[in-house]
Amino acid sequence: MAKHVLIFGAHPDDIESFCGGTAIRYAHMGWKVFFCVATNGNVGSTTLPKAEIAKVRYGEAKKAASIIGAELIWLGFDDEFLIDSVETRHAFINAMRIADPDVVICPCRTDYNPDHSITGYIVDECLHMAQVPNIETGTPITKKPIPHLYFMDTPAGVGFEPELYVDITDVFEKKVELLACHESQNSWMKTLFNYEMSAFLEIPARYRGLQAGVPMAEGFRPSYRWGRNFTRHYLPDCLSQAGQFR
Repeated sequence: MAKHVLIFGAHPDDIESFCGGTAIRYAHMGWKVFFCVATNGNVGSTTLPKAEIAKVRYGEAKKAASIIGAELIWLGFDDEFLIDSVETRHAFINAMRIADPDVVICPCRTDYNPDHSITGYIVDECLHMAQVPNIETGTPITKKPIPHLYFMDTPAGVGFEPELYVDITDVFEKKVELLACHESQNSWMKTLFNYEMSAFLEIPARYRGLQAGVPMAEGFRPSYRWGRNFTRHYLPDCLSQAGQFR
C-alpha cells in the first residue's frame, strides 16, 4: 500500500516554492501526495478584486498539483488573516484525516509571514488530534500512528538552519514548472519584493545544495516534540551533512 505525504502551505505557491522538489521526489517514489493550502490568496493582486483573484489562485494551485498527481485540499481562509481558532484547528485536523499521512511537512513556526508561522504552529499543535475520536470533523479518524513532521525552509533561508536535506538536482526543472503555474504571482512578487520568481527558486536551491554537497537541495528540520519518531527519517534520500545519507 502506498504511503501518504501531506504538505501544508499557507498560500497558493508556498508548497511549490519551498517543498516542490521534495514533493516531486515523493511522487516519483510512488507515494500519494496531498497539497493542503490554508488560505485562498485573495489579497495577492494589485488589479483583481478579492473574489476574482481567489478563483484564479485556486485554479493555479489545482493545475500545479495535477502535474505530479497530487490531491489538493483547499481550506479557503482569508489571505493574511489566518488565526489559531477552533474553526481553523478543525479544518487542519480534517485535512489530516482526509490525507491519512505517514509524513507531514509544513512551514517553519518562526517564518516571516504570519500566515506561514501560524500554519506551522497549528500543524504542530494539532498533529496528534487526527486520531482522537471525540474531536469530530465529519471525517473518520486516521488509524495510523502520529505522522512524522518536518518543517520546510523559509523564503531565502532567512532564520532557518536545516538539519536535513533532499537532493532536488534532477527534479529542479519540474519544480520550476510547478511554480510557473502560479502566473498571477509573477508581477505581484516583482511589485512587492522586487525579485523574479525563477531566481527565488534557483539561488536558495544552490545554496542548500552547497551545504548538502549536491548541486541543488531543499532544507528541512524535524519536529522534536514528544511522541514524534525522530530516530528515523522519511524524506527522500535524506542527507544530514555534505553527501551523507541518514
